[in-house]
Order: sequence, then structure tokens, then C-alpha cells
Amino acid sequence: MWGGRFASGPDAIMEEINASIGFDKRLYKQDIAGSIAHATMLETVGILTRDDRDAIVAGLETVRGEIDKGTFTFSRALEDIHMNVESRLRELIGEPAGRLHTARSRNDQVATDFRLYVRDCIDMLVAQIATLQGVLVDKAEAEADTVMPGFTHLQSAQPVTFGHHMLAYVEMLERDRGRMLDARRRLNESPLGAAALAGTSFPIDRAMTAETLGFDRPMANSLDAVSDRDFILETLAAASICAMHLSRLSEELVVWSSAQFNFVRLSDKFSTGSSIMPQKRNPDAAELIRAKVARIYGAFSSLLMVMKGLPLAYSKDMQEDKEVAFDALDNFSLSLAAMTGMMDDLTVNRDRMAAAAGAGFSTATDLADWLVRAANVPFRDAHHITGRAVAAAEARGCGLEGLTIEDFKAIDERITSQVFKVLGVDNSVKSRTSFGGTAPANVREQARLWRERLTA
Repeated sequence: MWGGRFASGPDAIMEEINASIGFDKRLYKQDIAGSIAHATMLETVGILTRDDRDAIVAGLETVRGEIDKGTFTFSRALEDIHMNVESRLRELIGEPAGRLHTARSRNDQVATDFRLYVRDCIDMLVAQIATLQGVLVDKAEAEADTVMPGFTHLQSAQPVTFGHHMLAYVEMLERDRGRMLDARRRLNESPLGAAALAGTSFPIDRAMTAETLGFDRPMANSLDAVSDRDFILETLAAASICAMHLSRLSEELVVWSSAQFNFVRLSDKFSTGSSIMPQKRNPDAAELIRAKVARIYGAFSSLLMVMKGLPLAYSKDMQEDKEVAFDALDNFSLSLAAMTGMMDDLTVNRDRMAAAAGAGFSTATDLADWLVRAANVPFRDAHHITGRAVAAAEARGCGLEGLTIEDFKAIDERITSQVFKVLGVDNSVKSRTSFGGTAPANVREQARLWRERLTA
């Protein structure tokens, strides 16, 4: 490729550091699609003859078939996917192959390929997120009445339902899905035809190639077109936030599946054993999802560092964008698939959750609220009275429901026997009917609305 300018080939070390075919070969479908669109446009505007265009398209389809079947031989000496495809095309059709690169550069070519690839990834990831949401909605509906402790500071706070807890992650994932779709909308502009950095003097039709490749429009500035990597940064940022949500759920699964909590049981499909302790059921899938967040964060940070000091337009540094991005997106997809499988197979220990929900004076706020509603006590005073009741129950070694009416009246005469209606955890969650609250009726209605939304 460099024969016209250089007298000798690259040193072996230069070849090693320069070659990207080891990882960018996965762009072959996008590269060939872009080349077919480019060749078709060149023929339409009169730069290529119909015969040359037909030969190029037929040859590119042959190359794609060879790569699909695994019979294509990739060459490190040809550096990247673009030159590997073009070299094989020349072997297949001869001189017309040399006309394909008219009015474009590897700079706009790789930018186009990468955008197409990331767009395909986003479409797949958005579908995976929606599938996970569907599993969580199913779980929420099935466990709408399942009472569990709600935590703050990982301390028992107020009873909630497991269904309500699941819907919290559905909400998080919807924001993640929205961020992915928003990133897709912004990336969907075509760099093809920007050439090296300044555009081209040939009378090309960039709008035609943009439309052919499913882009909304061509990018408006040739410098920006070849030097921008915001589209993958934004995708990795969205992936990082979603992976953080997966990690939070993974952490809860690790805690909940422990013998000390025993709230849930992961299926054998998503657990492993110990090489020395036969009783162990390790939540390795959840732990690995929790760990893979580091790879996704790392890719985002790595690419930010690559881009932060680069002048316009293209620099070879930008070759480092793909390897970390491919790894991050692969592992993000794998994490979504693993979480979907784990949650689909998850078994809930309802009795254990219910018992834990009543521990730690979790209905104390219900007592305070009752004092406000039934006895017209200012909330701050009710808070103080409830604190005294908790102290009395703690001294007795019982829950609030274990105190007698005499015990309550000794604390405050305004308390009546009606208070016992709010001290049970089931009554507590049923009373939380405010919009967004944990009441089972709310959970069922939200599950219904989510199912409609996800299947629309």
C-alpha cells in the first residue's frame, strides 16, 4: 500500500503496533455495506461505470461470503479490515477494485464502519434491556403481595413488597434504555464522503450514501466527521450507568442468597460449588456481573484519555477506540443476558422475607403516622412518642406489636387499641397507596402498565 512513497516495508515492531486486523475484522459486514453503498453512489453520479460498479459489488459480496464461511485469510501485513477487503477484491476482479476508493479515505471509512457497528450494538442492547425489564415485571406481578424489609443504610427501615423492589429496577432500566436510544439518535449521521478531513472535489452525493446505510443525514462538517468519537463515548457512558444498576442488583442477590439472609435462591444454572466445601452454593454469576462493571467503566475512561489531547482531525491514537469498546460492549451484553437468566429462574423465600420484614421495628413509622392521623398529634411529637415505644419494646425483647395497650397508654394516653391495626407488616404495605408506593394494588397496576409499554 505504501509502495509509492516508501522504499522499504515496515519494521516488524512497527507492524505489530500498527496492525488492527486482530480486532477490527469484526467490522467486515459494516465495511462491505459501506463500500457497496459508496460504489453504487459513484456509479449514480457518473464516476464509476455500471460494469465497474457491478464487478465491485459482486466481488464484495464474494468477500463477505468468504468471511462468513471462515475461508477468508486475514493478513496482518495489510493492517486493517479495509485493506484486507480491498486487497482480496483486487485479487477477485482486478483493476476495477482500485476505483472503489475514489472520493473517500480510510478516515471516513472507519468512522462510518464504527458508527454502523455501534448502532447495531445499541439495537441489540436496547432489546436485551427490554427483555430483562419484562422478566422483572413478571417477577413483580408474581410477588406483588410478598412482604420484605425495605432498607436504608442496609438497616431495616419499613416493610415493602418484593414486587415493588423489582419495579424499582424496571424504572432504572427504562432510563438506561432511553439513554441508549438517545445515543443512537445522535450517532445516526454519516461520515462517509468526508474523505481524509477536507471533503472531496468529486461530485459525490453524500445524502444518497447516508440514506442507503440507514443514517438520518450526512455529517455537516468533514473535520468533525472523521475526528468525532462522541458516539462511542456516549454509548459507553450509557452502558456504564446501566452496568452500575446491574451491579447494584447483583450485590443484592449476593446478600439475599447468603445463608444469613436466605431471601432468595439462585437456580443451579447460575450458581457454582466449592472445590473443598461441599455445602457451598456460590452466586458466581452475580459476582461476575458486579465485577464486569470495572471493564465497562475502564473502557469509557480509557477512550476519554485517548481523545482528550487530540487535535483535529484524525490521529492514529484513535485506532485504540475499538478494542476497548468491543470488549466493553461484549461484556455488557453478556451481563444483561446473565442477569435476565438469573432473575427468570430466581426463587423467593416468602416466609423468610416476611419474618425479616417485621424485625427491627420496621412498623415504627406506621405508629407515628397513626398518631398523626388518629390522634391529631404533630408529626415531630409523634416521632418522639414512637421512639419511646421502640425503646420499651426493645427493653422487653419484643416487637411493637408485642406491647400491650397498657404499655402504649403508659407512654401516651392518646393511643387506643386501634393502633394494632397498623403494626402488622401486611397492613403496613397495604396502606402505602400513594402514587409510587409499595401497596400490592399499586404494584399490580404498575406491572400491568409496564407490560403494555414493553409490548407496544
